[in-house]
Amino acid sequence: MNISKAEQRTLHVLARGGCIAVEKDDKGRIIKVNCVTPEGWSLADCTLALFKKLKKRRFIASYDSRPYTITYDGRKAVRGQLDNRG
Repeated sequence: MNISKAEQRTLHVLARGGCIAVEKDDKGRIIKVNCVTPEGWSLADCTLALFKKLKKRRFIASYDSRPYTITYDGRKAVRGQLDNRG
């Protein structure tokens, strides 16, 4: 499956336990996204367009009005990467 580097990076952060917090306008439309790593840092690669692509491909989902996390399909699509965690 063809996944861009930015998509891989975002999915890898989500697979490690990160989440995507969204900000909505008065009509309930998503206007801003913020991908947060498990360490609390913000990922700059995660844009609204990238978020929409991942959501359309069903790699991320939100359950019970919680922040968006990775789905099973998203875990299958992401390639394994080495972590620098000790």
